[in-house]
Amino acid sequence: MNAAQVQTGSLEQTSIYLPNLAEIVRTEQLTKMEKLFEIKLGNGRELGHQPGQFVEVSLFGIGEAPISVSSSPTKKGSFELAVRAVGNVTKALHGLERGAALGIRGPFGRGFPVEELKGKDLLFVAGGIGLVPLRSLINYVVDNRSAFGRVLVLFGAKTPAEQLFLDELSKWRASKEMEYLETVDRADGQWKGNVGVITTLFPKITIDPKKTVAVIVGPPIMYRFAILEAQVKGIPDDQIIVSLERRMKCGVGKCGHCQINHVYVCQDGPVFSYARIKQLKEAL
Repeated sequence: MNAAQVQTGSLEQTSIYLPNLAEIVRTEQLTKMEKLFEIKLGNGRELGHQPGQFVEVSLFGIGEAPISVSSSPTKKGSFELAVRAVGNVTKALHGLERGAALGIRGPFGRGFPVEELKGKDLLFVAGGIGLVPLRSLINYVVDNRSAFGRVLVLFGAKTPAEQLFLDELSKWRASKEMEYLETVDRADGQWKGNVGVITTLFPKITIDPKKTVAVIVGPPIMYRFAILEAQVKGIPDDQIIVSLERRMKCGVGKCGHCQINHVYVCQDGPVFSYARIKQLKEAL
């Protein structure tokens, strides 16, 4: 055998380039474009990820795509990926249902600095599909609530129909363990909440900037303005955390797709403090 060892019909990973066999155990259509997949690795193995890390998903005969893990590591026995159908691999993945096989490499990258966040107040800012990787950290914090300070979640979507994880959003609205604010860019006839981009939520909150860490994940255009709002609130640049997960390709620093000057996002990130990358003009 070469870099892989085959045991009882499953692939035992001994190389970062070879996928482990996995099975889809549940699917859920979240929106018109996004679908949730609950996945179990072969031989009862745990993924062993940290919030903010990603995996490479292989569909045999089609290709491979990097996708952020959306479930908390506190969820045992399986993990979840929320996938937008935008390319050949992700569109094909949307066609799969329970029982289908696929390949998983990873987890890869540097996740959110969970240990450094303990004891801090946390301001989560999620724009659109940015909630997918951020959900992993939010649920980790919820499951370890006593280890963290105050928790605020700001979530913005283009329309009510594009809101993700509706059941969880409902729980967050009602929760006494966090403060949750939401907005949409464009309302429909049933929407009764705030209308406007996500930065319109910042004037509605008060924080102690000395002990608050802002974790911001969303589309590229959002970062500049959300980071500015965090700075206006007095949060230092080294207490502002972002994820550049959209830049990944191979996951192991070989293809160069994610390279920004001397930084390889897939290995040095995708999670960075803003202080570290603010001089990299191509980063945000």
